[in-house]
Amino acid sequence: MIIPFTQVDAFATRPHAGNPAAVMPLKGWLPDAVLQAIAAENNLSETAFTVPATGDADYELRWFTPTVEVNMCGHATLASGHVLMRDAPLRFRTRNAGILIVAMDADALTLDLPIIPVAVSENPQILAALGTPDAQLFLSTGAAEDVAIILLRDETALHACAPDMTALARTGIMAIVTAPGTDTDIASRVFVPAWGVAEDPVTGAAHAALTPFWCERLGRERITAFQASARGGRLGCRIAGDRVILTGACVTVILGEYLL
Repeated sequence: MIIPFTQVDAFATRPHAGNPAAVMPLKGWLPDAVLQAIAAENNLSETAFTVPATGDADYELRWFTPTVEVNMCGHATLASGHVLMRDAPLRFRTRNAGILIVAMDADALTLDLPIIPVAVSENPQILAALGTPDAQLFLSTGAAEDVAIILLRDETALHACAPDMTALARTGIMAIVTAPGTDTDIASRVFVPAWGVAEDPVTGAAHAALTPFWCERLGRERITAFQASARGGRLGCRIAGDRVILTGACVTVILGEYLL
């Protein structure tokens, strides 16, 4: 069996930046164990699988890290739009995040995601694992993904964050450390060792939480964001009702065939 394979650097304007994702269009769903094995073989933050859909969507979409299937992934959805879009916006039906839309925006793409609301909370285990015992913590409420936002004082503290990945994995959560940016409105880093991804390079789902979080604090509906991983990535972020619209570019870096 031959499966088309495209590796895309999402939220990037050049190769070797942003977040790499594999996009693999299928004619029909393979067994879950096979999808997981393929994602483990690819060994990227996410592998996106699509099948043609009917009704209110163009494609069904699922995402797998090397170890688990996730409920919502932004960068691999943007990458899927980059690979599959021709002229019109694409609607992706997902199992846990509803319909996600990718559209053209000049030289970039837009991604429509549901807001992830957060509320102030306490969880000493998460803060201890991050080495930030005095930081403010906010946990998601009723969202597609379980995330924690940890508010730090500045970008210097953000870069200095050095989590205990073993301890953080035990929390089972996506940990988002964030602070005011230097040349963007906000900066962040994202750690998800529970899902087999120690530090995610650029995370669309995290910005579904960060955008309303920071827009409320800054009194704005639109912000710029930088995810300060080693690869790094820049995003435009805005609120649209109960949705977040992210803007970013994609670069294709590998074209090929996967032999199964």
